[in-house]
Amino acid sequence: MSNQTKIQPKTQLRAKDIIAEDLDYICGNLTEEFGTMAGKNLLITGGAGFLGYYFVQSVLHWNQKHEPDQQIPLTVYDNYSRGVPAWLTDLKDDPTLTLLKHDMTQPLPSDMGDFQYIIHAASIASPTFYRRDPIGTMDANVNGLRNLLEYFKNQRDQGKEVGGFLFFSSSEIYGDPTPENIPTPEDYRGNVSCTGPRACYDEAKRYGETLCVNFAQQYNLPIKSARPFNNYGPGLKITDRRLLPDFARDIFSGRDITMLSDGSPKRTFCYSADSITGYYKVLVKGHAGEAYNIGIETPEISVAELAEKVVAISKELFGYEGKVVRKISEDKDYLVDNPNRRCPVVEKARTHLGYNPTISIDEGLRRSLIWYQDNQEAEDA
Repeated sequence: MSNQTKIQPKTQLRAKDIIAEDLDYICGNLTEEFGTMAGKNLLITGGAGFLGYYFVQSVLHWNQKHEPDQQIPLTVYDNYSRGVPAWLTDLKDDPTLTLLKHDMTQPLPSDMGDFQYIIHAASIASPTFYRRDPIGTMDANVNGLRNLLEYFKNQRDQGKEVGGFLFFSSSEIYGDPTPENIPTPEDYRGNVSCTGPRACYDEAKRYGETLCVNFAQQYNLPIKSARPFNNYGPGLKITDRRLLPDFARDIFSGRDITMLSDGSPKRTFCYSADSITGYYKVLVKGHAGEAYNIGIETPEISVAELAEKVVAISKELFGYEGKVVRKISEDKDYLVDNPNRRCPVVEKARTHLGYNPTISIDEGLRRSLIWYQDNQEAEDA
């Protein structure tokens, strides 16, 4: 495969078609939640990242279809440490969107105005990158979060409306669950290293949740946390160094897919249009001081099975002729503390929020690969 020219698509669908379909799906599932947020100001920190892709675009999609008094004015803070994505630059003229370069490890802007809803998603989330800057990763999840929580409390103390605050935690707070705790419910306390190569991320998220719970309880504030389980989909740029982007990079370069492990770890993979729906539901409907698993319960498949699915779908979509090959990573810490299984119980989100993910792994991979077809170039940071 190494000398093969770049593959040619057999499908007529393009990224814009996938995005349009996904945004209609998200907004259709959030009519009640976006209706509640209508006319209120929303702040998203880390909005230039992977999940920001649909976080931002779904609100703007809603705004385009509603009168001004039913729109949701949106402000995005990001330090753009991994570049300013073209999709965000393309939206800069939208009158309902304000973009501000801000590093959440620093004090909040003195003139930040009033926000009724806040989503704190500013954090490095890819293991390759958070291990390069462990202190910065902790600072965004601890100090940055604390500053936002103080702001939210001060808003309420001044008699201003506080609608909802969502902290982005992670399923990594569970560490490597014991077999009897898989699928994993929210009340599992975790099996986590506080000193390993992933600890800067895992432990910062755990402490962040502790901050949120205590602010919610001590000050009676609507603060909630979400624990994402292996989200993937449009917006996860091809240079991210996580599984699917790496596979996509191999595919569109006409190479065999390289897997740097034996492929045995198992995961459930939740498509981003489903997960974003869940996060907005947590923001608006989640119970104060509670954390919610957001992911999908089935199927739990191995990394090797995921790679084979990607090969099969790419063969169908693009005439891809490659196969899966296994190599050993040169990074001695590559799989240290990497959980063997990751599978959520999402019954709490179903019951409290009406969360109901419906996009299958095969359909999600198909949509993702069509999106990567048109997004093969991305800044490597």
